[in-house]
Amino acid sequence: MKFPETRARRLRKTAQLRDMVAETKLDLDDFVYPIFVREGENIKNPVESMPGIYQLSIDNAIKEAKEAFDLGIKSVILFGIPDKKDEFGSQAYAEDGIIARAINSIKSAIPQLVVIADACLCEYTSHGHCGVLDKNGNVLNDETLKLLKKEAYVYAKMGADIIAPSGMMDGMVKAIRESLDENGFYDVSIMSYAVKYSSSFYGPFRDAAESAPAFGDRKSYQMDFRNSKEAIKECMLDMEEGADFLMVKPALAYLDVIRAVKEKFPYMPLAAYNVSGEYSMIKAAALKGWIDEKAVMIETLTAIKRAGADIIITYFAKDIAKMLRGET
Repeated sequence: MKFPETRARRLRKTAQLRDMVAETKLDLDDFVYPIFVREGENIKNPVESMPGIYQLSIDNAIKEAKEAFDLGIKSVILFGIPDKKDEFGSQAYAEDGIIARAINSIKSAIPQLVVIADACLCEYTSHGHCGVLDKNGNVLNDETLKLLKKEAYVYAKMGADIIAPSGMMDGMVKAIRESLDENGFYDVSIMSYAVKYSSSFYGPFRDAAESAPAFGDRKSYQMDFRNSKEAIKECMLDMEEGADFLMVKPALAYLDVIRAVKEKFPYMPLAAYNVSGEYSMIKAAALKGWIDEKAVMIETLTAIKRAGADIIITYFAKDIAKMLRGET
């Protein structure tokens, strides 16, 4: 049977027709908004490398979370900047630590908001690495797990709905699940950064979280960006240990990995982190007038969802929410 050459183009004729047959559509439920919280009061420090993003004191973080929630964003993920750091990252698991207090304050103010607590030590250690170090500067896996268990317990106690371990320690999901269950937090979920690459796209985040390593890099524990099959293995291990969500980070340069993970584990909720470098490149090019920021933002986020992500963690969350609501 011979089809006329215009058979496909008929459905592209108008915006209304294109919307009718669109295979991938963004929804407010897709997005998680990251918030950086630091000590102090009435603080709103702009992150120079991330236009529109701020380090916020808890009072302002509550306002930011409330604004996001009122826009229809149902979840935030929190990152902390403590005043004091030490070699063991003790402020990460202190009950009076910055994120512990932020979780409690935000959940008290907005109980319906889903609060995800990033669980890692890099923001809290004096050396900037994601765990306890030996005398040669190597991260000690099992010693770090003990601290992650404490961190997860404190965050759950303060009201976190989801614990998101991001340090890429072997056995981190199992250790955290044990800690949560032993303390009666059976309903607190784990969103594992199962596939977290050692990436050059994290630079602006390290400015925002003040978490750059003091020496070396994180290539000995984060994934090699040349590998994709390894991602499946990492996901399988974390699922066996009790992960409720999987995550691929970064997103835009790893769409093939997102697709591979989703095809292998279609029954697992899959998050993708649209990271700081991906955000900042768009913002910087838009400020130069080289691209249409809104159009590129939509195209980028749609590509991440089209690849297979169910959840997108993105600094664009408020911007895209306003667009989806017809406010811009």
